Amino acid sequence: MKIDIVTLFPEMFDGPLGHSMVKRAIEKDIVDINTINFRQFGKGKHQQVDDTPYGGGAGMLLKPEPLFEAIDAINSRNPETKKRVILMDPAGKPFDQKMAEEFSEENHLVFLCGHYEGYDERIRSLVTDEVSLGDYVLTGGELAAMVMVDATVRLLPEVLGNAVSAQTDSHSSGLLEHPHYTRPAEYKGMKVPDVLMNGNHGLIEEWRHEESLKRTFLRRPDMLENYDLTEKDKALISKWQNETADKKTDEDF
Repeated sequence: MKIDIVTLFPEMFDGPLGHSMVKRAIEKDIVDINTINFRQFGKGKHQQVDDTPYGGGAGMLLKPEPLFEAIDAINSRNPETKKRVILMDPAGKPFDQKMAEEFSEENHLVFLCGHYEGYDERIRSLVTDEVSLGDYVLTGGELAAMVMVDATVRLLPEVLGNAVSAQTDSHSSGLLEHPHYTRPAEYKGMKVPDVLMNGNHGLIEEWRHEESLKRTFLRRPDMLENYDLTEKDKALISKWQNETADKKTDEDF
């Protein structure tokens, strides 16, 4: 996979891209990540990339020319690959695990990191996706791009070293991930569940599924609306709902 990040602050990416799984993916030639400072395409003596908005208003807008020319440079360098061009935008579609999985199947991703008040509207004609990290506004798109790159790259084959790890991540299965335990078997009175140490893999998988379901029910019940529940799942949820109602009643008294 090729990833180009178009930004005014390429040095911000040195740390996040130089450690952990992303670093491993780069070293193993699984992914090629390149940052492009689009100020090099700025106009005039000071390589200007922003200007005041027509019609007045607060803040500065990114001019179209530098970003169009940055994309032209990427296309001329890699004319043969189809590119998914992703605009970092607070008004975009919320980023989630499903989107990370979609991105991980692409050959070439381009992230456009904005700054200042926003973009000249014509810049949107360059992109295939407008994506937001959440319902809040950051100073620039760099932090959002870092998160999206990390979430995407870790899903590429051979990056994690264990393909099952990605498949069982929270949100990948449709449920939150079940609890995990390692040695020692007991610490400060807290014991590892017996089922995890009995060697019965069928019971272990059943326990893990029920714990994932319960954690999702308690923390993110909205996720269950799109999950294909079995009859047993429904019975468990009904049981937990009753337990929750009983506990609330006891607390009220």
